[in-house]
Order: sequence, then structure tokens, then C-alpha cells
Amino acid sequence: MTLYPIEAGNFKLDGGAMFGVVPKAIWQRTNPADATNKIDIGMRCLLIEDGGRLILIDTGLGNKQSDKFFSYYTPWGDYTLDTSLAKHGFHRDDITDVFLTHLHFDHVGGAIQWNKDRTILEPSFKNATFWSNANHWQWAVEPNAREKASFLSENILPIQESGQLKFVGLNGEKKSKESELGFGIFYADGHTEKQMIPIIKYKGKTLVFMADLLPTVAHVPLPYVMSFDTRPLLTLSEKELFLKEAADNEYLLFMQHDAHHEICTVHQTEKGIRLKETFTFKEIFNS
Repeated sequence: MTLYPIEAGNFKLDGGAMFGVVPKAIWQRTNPADATNKIDIGMRCLLIEDGGRLILIDTGLGNKQSDKFFSYYTPWGDYTLDTSLAKHGFHRDDITDVFLTHLHFDHVGGAIQWNKDRTILEPSFKNATFWSNANHWQWAVEPNAREKASFLSENILPIQESGQLKFVGLNGEKKSKESELGFGIFYADGHTEKQMIPIIKYKGKTLVFMADLLPTVAHVPLPYVMSFDTRPLLTLSEKELFLKEAADNEYLLFMQHDAHHEICTVHQTEKGIRLKETFTFKEIFNS
């Protein structure tokens, strides 16, 4: 198995929304805001090369949305999913599986694109199976009023219509040791129903793709919960459970939304779980 961090692009998002009840005077120390109160957000994906499979975890925003949409979320930087794949010698047509942690637009938007004539929306990965879970899929296609703006039908329904959609098994557990894709999954319900957090054994270490359970390293303290979360108190308890396990077992936490830090570790302190160290992917795995 070989892992590759894939930079699908960066965008700007309201800092207050990202930190919930935490005052700006505190969060801006680690995440400085621009004149419109927006902070830097990454869309770091992960590519798993394992035998004959090439598994992409999440896809970023994509580029099919309107100018008005992007005026709210302000893309910046030079990263694209295609150039990042090419850097490692791959093309999107090589992808065999796309694993979607959840179906919010910044995680699934890149899964669907316009055809050449801009008349039909089609999967961006024509040879891939797309993986979600039945509970979350139902939650997304019949969205609640709070999340409706994050679950965009044009990102979701074409996956099902293509016939390329499959669901991982749940079996009622909070954490599975191994899924159909060869890695474990922690199911988190605070941000959205049945968000999937991949847990990957790699080179003698445990790497966890944190998605929106831990958006940035600044979110490690338990009360630092996004306003986007549908059940913030549940997020708090899920973070406490998982970060204690991460500290006890020296997990490497792969940051999807932290534009400036790829991996971090956490440890137990007298103030609770806190950030221990940050690393680049190369520093850990020399690749």
C-alpha cells in the first residue's frame, strides 16, 4: 500500500462559522481572518494505492458551480485535484473507488462535472465506484433545513443515476475494524448523520483522515466545534472519545481542512487533550 496526499484546492470560509461559540479574539490567533472575516480552508484528499485499487477519499469542491457560489467560498491558490493526481503519476480515469466521508459540497463537489457540451452532469471518475452509506445518503437526499445549503442535489443525484454508487455496511457499530475498502471507519453523527472517518494502518502507524470531526489543528480543544454541526454536543462527546483514543495510541491525524498543516498528533495535558506536534506527510513517511 502507498498513500498520497492530494490537494484538491483551497477556499475561504467565515471564521465565526468555523469556530462556533469561540470568540474571534481567541480563534484569530491561530486562524487570522481577512477583511470579510474569512479564513484559509484546505480541501486535502487522500489517495490509497493498494494492489489493483486506487481509492480517492473525498473530491473537494469541483469547479461546476456558479460565480455567485464561488463568491461566497472564494477559491485561492494553484492546487487542483487533476494537477495533484498528475504529480504522482495518476489521472482521474485511473481511480477505481471514490470514498465520500459525507456529502457536503466541499467533500463531494468534485465527484460530478459537466460534460463537454455543458448539457449533462456526469461522474468525474468514469471508472470508479462511489462509496457512501445508506443512512447518510438518505439524510442527504432528504435534507433538513439546516443542511439543505450544504447538500446540493447536482453533486449527489448524478452519482446514483450513473449506477456507480455502493454503500458500505454499517451493522449498527460506531467503529468498524475493516470496511469493504480495506480500512476501518469511525462513524460520527455530530457534524452530520453517519460521517465516515477512515482509519488506515500504514507503515506501522495509524493514520486517521479526520474530515470534519477535526477540521483544523486549532479545533483540538473540545469546545471548538463548528456552527455547521447539526448536533454540536454530540460532536463534543465524539471528539472527546476519539481524541483520547488518538492520544493513547499515538494516531497521526490527517488534516483535510487545515490549509497549512497536513498531519498532527495530540496528547493528554492537565487542561485536557491538546495539540502535540504538527508534521508534513513527507516528514513522517519520507515520500
